[in-house]
Amino acid sequence: MAGGHPRGPTGNPRPGVPTVAPTAAPSPGPTAGRPRETVDTDHSGFISVKELKQALVNNNWSSFNDETCQLMINMFDKTRSGRIDVYGFSALLRFIQQWRSLFQQYDRDQSGSISFSELQQAFSQMGYNLSPQFSQLLLARYAQRSPNPNPSIQLDRFIHICMQLQSLTDAFREKDTAMVGNVRLSYEDFLTMVVTRML
Repeated sequence: MAGGHPRGPTGNPRPGVPTVAPTAAPSPGPTAGRPRETVDTDHSGFISVKELKQALVNNNWSSFNDETCQLMINMFDKTRSGRIDVYGFSALLRFIQQWRSLFQQYDRDQSGSISFSELQQAFSQMGYNLSPQFSQLLLARYAQRSPNPNPSIQLDRFIHICMQLQSLTDAFREKDTAMVGNVRLSYEDFLTMVVTRML
């Protein structure tokens, strides 16, 4: 975003912009206000899952969850070391910004989270023909535990769901060569498909 990221009322980066702790000095560019050096707290030259988790926040200022951070690190970790270098970190930030833009597009009521109806609509617009029951199952699985009778998901969980859904869809399509929406699999083939697609 040209000119830096939107600022909240306290001068800190606005919630919803993946960024690091709100005390960061602003700087323009894809690092959302924090250069890699300040995210790399152990000064190793690499970003670990723990460092990434400490750096990213959702719209409600909660940290990204461990599972989503691990998925994203694995996606950009070319050496399979469990951490990413500066190039992987830059690519990861661009990836998150793209997902954030999509998240904001589907957050129709601008609440900062995705509700059931918004999630169902997002899936439909992304080309997934999923039942309301399946969307409800995903929402129940990934929504933060709260007394709110209308569960919703934050950006980190939205990214997590979409990454897993895409990966499993790709695996299914490899088996569904006729593109009919059905495949016949043995139990072990199914397990292999799932395990090899878990990022």
